[in-house]
Amino acid sequence: MADVTITAAQVQPSTTGGWTLGQGIAGATITAGQPIYADATDGGKLKPADADAEATAAARGIAVSNAADEQPVRYLVAGPVILGSGNLVQGRSYFVSSNAGGICREADVASSKYTTALGLATTTSELTVNLQSSGVTNSA
Repeated sequence: MADVTITAAQVQPSTTGGWTLGQGIAGATITAGQPIYADATDGGKLKPADADAEATAAARGIAVSNAADEQPVRYLVAGPVILGSGNLVQGRSYFVSSNAGGICREADVASSKYTTALGLATTTSELTVNLQSSGVTNSA
């Protein structure tokens, strides 16, 4: 599976606005650009999402700041986010990867992994986040 290369230093909410931000406490090291989930077994702390289990695939958003364990982290819940120059394919949908904190194209969602759509690339650097956690595994 090929994950998108994210340039953490370039990750930020789009300057066009129209986004919603959230904030929480990290339960692990988080890098800007990683999809994150709230770990119910750890007091709702935020951790890098992965498609291996239903709970860890249920992304809450995409981190827009770096955070160490037990530190505050901001994340984009909905709207456009810049993930780095030229890292996306315009018009493609992107999903939570089976690699913790990874983002992949739909074609790269592994069989028997949980599918959570993160959003659609509107340019080669911007993803419009519209989270949709299916709660089911990919049967392809």
